[in-house]
Amino acid sequence: MKIARHSKIIELINKYDIETQEELADRLRQEGFKVTQATVSRDIRELKLIKMAVEGGVQKYIVVQNTDGQLSDKYLRVLRDGFVSVDRAENILVVKTVSGMAMAVAAALDAMQWNEVVGCIAGDDTIMAAIRTKDDALLVMDKIRKLIIQK
Repeated sequence: MKIARHSKIIELINKYDIETQEELADRLRQEGFKVTQATVSRDIRELKLIKMAVEGGVQKYIVVQNTDGQLSDKYLRVLRDGFVSVDRAENILVVKTVSGMAMAVAAALDAMQWNEVVGCIAGDDTIMAAIRTKDDALLVMDKIRKLIIQK
């Protein structure tokens, strides 16, 4: 349940400009999650969300991207828990995930900051990742598989 809630939090803050814990809790409740203020506060801390100023002088929660090119334990756990399969169509990877986990898995892939990955688009259970070349796509598939089986 926690992984699904964390996935939904990442999805919500990427979709909406959420300024407060109360607003995040309300959105989670609208999505069917039973949360308390303490739960949301703990989730924000565990996900290492920060507030960033945006247009109009307001602030919103964002996910901090790793700068060292390595996945944090949180992203690695989300990737392992949500990953189902990966396939290639030329230089595009199609990553299948557990239902509702595509946004979180895409965030984990983006956090890797691999040079080969141009960007990811996520739906509910599918991610399309644009990769620079066909050879790079094979390399990224291999990297993903190694992360999944790594203990």
